[in-house]
Amino acid sequence: MAVPSGLGKKPVKKDSGKGKGKKRLAGLSRWLHIYLSMVSFTILLFFAVSGLTLNHADWFTSGKEVVTKDSGSVDLKWVNQPDTNKINKLQIVEFFRNKHQVKGALSDFRMDDRELSLTFNGPGYLADSFIDRETGKYELTTTRFGAVAVINDLHKGRDSGKAWSWIIDISAVLMTLVSISGIILICFIKKKRLSGFIIAAVGTLVCYLIYKLFVP
Repeated sequence: MAVPSGLGKKPVKKDSGKGKGKKRLAGLSRWLHIYLSMVSFTILLFFAVSGLTLNHADWFTSGKEVVTKDSGSVDLKWVNQPDTNKINKLQIVEFFRNKHQVKGALSDFRMDDRELSLTFNGPGYLADSFIDRETGKYELTTTRFGAVAVINDLHKGRDSGKAWSWIIDISAVLMTLVSISGIILICFIKKKRLSGFIIAAVGTLVCYLIYKLFVP
């Protein structure tokens, strides 16, 4: 006896548009979470470690500060100008960069009747110079504060320039995306979803209580 076609076969469920959308969102979240974590691995690790060195400066020492002193003379025409507006600041700055390999950004340039003073700042770095306007003689003091000081200044973005400021901004965006994609991803894992949200809520509550109860 012939069996009618179609009998005994389970009907094939077709994915609805909503189901396909969920799968795509889950796949996209997984892709973002994995690859953004890999792309940002180094910078996130850096900010994690530097946060520890910054918060516990007494645990980590850079060693002694390395102080270097130099002296010399600049061209008297550069500094001995009755009109201070005619003093070529750029020429003086480049002189120190070329002759003494001064690093960092120029953070201060002061002038009075007798003296010029220049200050350069960089991560874990300071250079001060004082120039006598009557003789052109100068003294330069360079201080290097060590590797930990460099790391801490980079963490804070202090004296690190615009390029590093972009790195900080990009790392903040990456951390945000990794966090959001992780939350979205756990929504699609039924066995872990509830426990995951409970752990996230507990972590948030603990941070809030520490702030509320122990922060002055």
